[in-house]
Amino acid sequence: MTSTLRPAATTEAVRRPGRWLALCVLVLAVLLVAVDATVLGLATPYISEDLEPTGTQLLWIGDVYSFVIAGLLVSMGSLGDRIGRKRILLGGATAFGAISVLNAYATTPETMILARALLGVAGATLMPATLALIRNLFHDPRERSLAIGIWGAAASAGTAIGPIVGGFLLEHFWWGSVFLINLPVMVVLVLVGIRLLPESRNPNPGPWDLISVVLSLVGMIGVVYAVKEAATHGLTWETCAAGLLGASALYGFIRRQLTMPTPLLDMRLFRSRGFSGAVLADLLTVLGLSGLVFFLSQYLQLVQGRGPFEAGLAELPAAIGAVAAGLVAGRAARRFSVRAVVSGGLAAVGLALAALTVLDRSTGYPLLGTALLVVGVGAGFSFTVTADVILSSVPKEQAGAASAVSETAYELGAALGIAVLGSIMTGVYRDFTGPAGTPAAAHESLGGAVESAAHLPPDTAERLLTAAREAFVHGLSLAAGAGAAVLLATAAAAWFLLRDQRL
Repeated sequence: MTSTLRPAATTEAVRRPGRWLALCVLVLAVLLVAVDATVLGLATPYISEDLEPTGTQLLWIGDVYSFVIAGLLVSMGSLGDRIGRKRILLGGATAFGAISVLNAYATTPETMILARALLGVAGATLMPATLALIRNLFHDPRERSLAIGIWGAAASAGTAIGPIVGGFLLEHFWWGSVFLINLPVMVVLVLVGIRLLPESRNPNPGPWDLISVVLSLVGMIGVVYAVKEAATHGLTWETCAAGLLGASALYGFIRRQLTMPTPLLDMRLFRSRGFSGAVLADLLTVLGLSGLVFFLSQYLQLVQGRGPFEAGLAELPAAIGAVAAGLVAGRAARRFSVRAVVSGGLAAVGLALAALTVLDRSTGYPLLGTALLVVGVGAGFSFTVTADVILSSVPKEQAGAASAVSETAYELGAALGIAVLGSIMTGVYRDFTGPAGTPAAAHESLGGAVESAAHLPPDTAERLLTAAREAFVHGLSLAAGAGAAVLLATAAAAWFLLRDQRL
């Protein structure tokens, strides 16, 4: 009798009514977070002019969002497993919309820093919950692969849409408008999500250990802060102290998880070669890519003279490639193999970055656009399949915590990438030789050089900008080369770590 009923139960689970409409709600949440992560960079010059923050305050406005998200992802993913993923997603979405208003109407740098930190708390609830809900909505592995592909495509599309929408808004409205676009999306997400999303949670979750939450938060913020500060200002005793505090807290977190009967994060997940290999591949891929992503918009605007909207459009091929690859990645991994698709995708990204080492000030768009398209396709294949591997490697009760580990790998990879590749870039740039009378600010960043040139005689300004732009492009080429080496090494590692892995 049991064997007769099991197929019917499985079919009912596979064919959950409204699952594709529910996926649309989750896609809205992903789009929102991806767009919000990219628009601030465009709005920063306008925020600087209006709020007049100090240099340190401006850094905190830019960084505190990612610090808080990195510190809370694992805790929020685990909390969703305990209290319900639908509940934490809709609660976080409501908070995200309300705090976006606080960001838009901030009148002091201190208010803006607080608003960005609170937005990070809300944002940390969204991404792990969306992936965990996909794991529980789609029980059929092939449908789940397609759903994860759509989820990843939405994240890629949001990253590309952000600069385009942000550039359009900043050319027509005040800087707060880039935050207010969150509101209508949030309203739709919450109202539709209440009706369509099913609730899911771990039936035997255990307590939510606050000591583990604090250790995770302190550890991740300490490490990410130290990495970013070391890249910007070099090794100081404050940076070393922050890094040591963060590393000690993470060590304490891991030790505590290994001794608890129901840990916040089950460290035994990492015993799975597929899970560990997929997480490591994600971390190193983002590390290798982050230098290009971080500096490319500056290259397009400050070196090639494009406006914010045009620069956003110029980066579109990467998103198009990622969306297209994400939608067919699961099918490709089943036809060939997981390691072939992941390693092939990463190798393609590495070769595209290698092609960008020949960039100069006058490089035509065909080379840049083609390289970005290949980067998008390769990353789309790799990220979609690794997300599927991570979710498939764990019991569905732990989907939130596993998703949070995946997202944390992205955040940590971005921080390390900006630090490592950014330090290469910054080191090369700062050593350029400008004309007599070049202000010190011109050596800090290309934006500083452009600002300084506006107050110099035309001939001196032209020579300063030429020297600064050539140094910037040279640094960008070296960063692209280092990123290419990281991606090709990651492709080789993935070939061995994901051996025999199946979706």
